[in-house]
Amino acid sequence: MPKLVLTYFDFDGSRGEVARLVMRIAGIAFEDRRIARNDWHALRDKTPYQSLPVLEVDGKVIAQSNTINRYLGKLAGLYPQDDWQAALVDEVMDAVEDITTRIGSTFALEGEAKKKAREALAGGSLAHFLRQFEARLKAGGGEWFVENRLTVADLKCYLWVRWLKSGVLDYIPADIVDKHAPLLAKHLERVENHPEVAAYYAARRK
Repeated sequence: MPKLVLTYFDFDGSRGEVARLVMRIAGIAFEDRRIARNDWHALRDKTPYQSLPVLEVDGKVIAQSNTINRYLGKLAGLYPQDDWQAALVDEVMDAVEDITTRIGSTFALEGEAKKKAREALAGGSLAHFLRQFEARLKAGGGEWFVENRLTVADLKCYLWVRWLKSGVLDYIPADIVDKHAPLLAKHLERVENHPEVAAYYAARRK
């Protein structure tokens, strides 16, 4: 097994968290290098694309979260070998990135402009993506996206749904997932109850 160092911000969510969960679930040893926000400016230009996460593999660096997820997913057995199933996993991960970017574009807005943009998202693209993810989940058997088992696609979607349901996004209702994609709400619970996922977050709360 190569020596792995994952560098990401010091919080339990967003683009670097899938990689952490993958390695925890698979029992893969790695250095979890967590960066404070105040230290990011000094580090940014040292990363390949001025972004995090980055993963060092025996001293060599790769970037981009879904690339990292695929690489680690293969090491961990959480990424399909079948080309079609792998494409379905990639579709889910890329779609989560797409809608996350759309939500992220509203963070710089203020006041009424943010309210209008977030409400438009909630009633438009966000609702559509939720329904589409649910359709993909149904097509996969209703519990997992592909192969009737946990993959990196499930972890990626789980973290995004957890964010939506947390209530931290002003003007996006915390019950939007339950309203448009109840199977995804159950999927969140299924992933959260995975023994290694539950143990990881229990340890993080101590």
